[in-house]
Amino acid sequence: MVPNKLQGAGSGLMPELVLLLAGALQAASLAWPVAMPQSLAWLGLAQGQTLWWGQTLALASLVGLLCSSPSWRGAVLRGWIFATAWLACTFGWLFTSMHTYGGLAAPLAVLAVLALAGLLALYYAAAAGIFWRMALPHPVWAALAFAALWLLAELARGLLLTGFGWGAIGYAQLAGPLAGLIPWVGLYGVGFVAAGLAACLALAWRATLLGQWGNALLSVMMLLALLLLPPWLPQPQGGSAGTLDVTLLQGNIPQNEKFDTATGVLKALQWYGEQLQQSQSALVITPETALPLLPEQLPPGYWQALQQRFAGGAQAALVGVPLGSFSEGYTNSVVGFKPGQAAPWRYDKHHLVPFGEFIPPFFRWFTDLMNIPLGDFNRGDLPQPTFDWQGQRLAATICYENLFSEELASQFLVDAKAPTMLVNVSNLGWFGDSLAMDQHLQIARLRALEFGRPFLLATNTGQTAIVDHRARVTHAATPHTAMALHGTVEGRTGITPYAWWLARWGLWPLTIMGLGLLLLAWYRRPAKAALATVISP
Repeated sequence: MVPNKLQGAGSGLMPELVLLLAGALQAASLAWPVAMPQSLAWLGLAQGQTLWWGQTLALASLVGLLCSSPSWRGAVLRGWIFATAWLACTFGWLFTSMHTYGGLAAPLAVLAVLALAGLLALYYAAAAGIFWRMALPHPVWAALAFAALWLLAELARGLLLTGFGWGAIGYAQLAGPLAGLIPWVGLYGVGFVAAGLAACLALAWRATLLGQWGNALLSVMMLLALLLLPPWLPQPQGGSAGTLDVTLLQGNIPQNEKFDTATGVLKALQWYGEQLQQSQSALVITPETALPLLPEQLPPGYWQALQQRFAGGAQAALVGVPLGSFSEGYTNSVVGFKPGQAAPWRYDKHHLVPFGEFIPPFFRWFTDLMNIPLGDFNRGDLPQPTFDWQGQRLAATICYENLFSEELASQFLVDAKAPTMLVNVSNLGWFGDSLAMDQHLQIARLRALEFGRPFLLATNTGQTAIVDHRARVTHAATPHTAMALHGTVEGRTGITPYAWWLARWGLWPLTIMGLGLLLLAWYRRPAKAALATVISP
């Protein structure tokens, strides 16, 4: 993979600093963090938008520096540094939730973010070390091996220990040439191709420096194929399920007041109560825990008035509210009201947030430092019935549940019963005025492409938005403003290829493909006796 004469290349350029900067660039490519002058609009550097080429350059930098590592231990360290910087910058907004609103001391909150990033970075560190040890001299096998290792690391991060795949590189490809792959292979599949693209770029550059023109040409040909072929893929064509007039409510209740009965609770009950009573849309949707009290804790007659409001006529509502009791346990839920129902429809959150909604064993001491009411919730079933209204079938998720497409796919086994719209209700107020809002919107946009469905996002502080089935934001509320967002949404039918195979086999096809390619590449690695001629031990 790397001849001896380039061993240690880049040591004078402080590879660790390069890796930190590259990791930060990969994080920024998921949602660009700052507004840019109009003169740079051609670069696609709009605040909050994805940057596919930035992600490619960032990951290519890692591949290049792995190739120049003098040892496998150095490769492991380089992979860990890059991934820690990328992940810490990606979800650095957790500092706000833990320090500003959770009351955790600032140094401890910083350490907690870095510890989480560093722990999750171990998957990528292992991938980097294995890639170095394989020492594959052929660019095709080297690119395939790196892409397979990256895929397996992303799957491990997204699935193990309840999974936290926030910031996977596939999200950066929403507006890039690989976007046409998303309805076919989903987030992790497009991430596999993106990793291969980055590896091809790095390998082409290094082969050029070495004067290996055959390898350089082969790498460039692979790079061009990965860039140019996906846009020619046929895109799944679903059908229209008709339209629905909707209103999404964004109450903008300050997080430091949200659970304060003397301030935020009263504001929420008044504002959401008025909006629910006055709305003229066919469907009105509130954010997560818009009503932050159990129904029996609400003012006398409040819950009954809501039920009565939607008991007749041609309007319905989805309302975020906690449910349950001390003896039975609590759930983070969405309740659906519509005319003619014997009892309100109900969705209970299935994928709970560690520390926020359930407390892992031996971590009670940590949550005692936080000020989050109802810290332990029960899990809802999977799948749960859709909310059916005016010819539409709406599948709900709460908060970061929209990360887990493999769970959403359980609703897509049968076309005739599949959702026609996706709904997510969230409270991103925990994270202040941070990139969490923009990243959350990009996650919803990618889910829209994966399943060929419009996505409705109702949040407390932003981004509240309507996304169509082609991932275009058609309506958006102004962040950090109390407002009702109105729009007409077209529901969709049909099953994308990704939804079809994901509903039946989960992510196993990608896992098996990654393992299979890795085994084949391992078989192709140089013999041990010849290893020293390729890469230093």
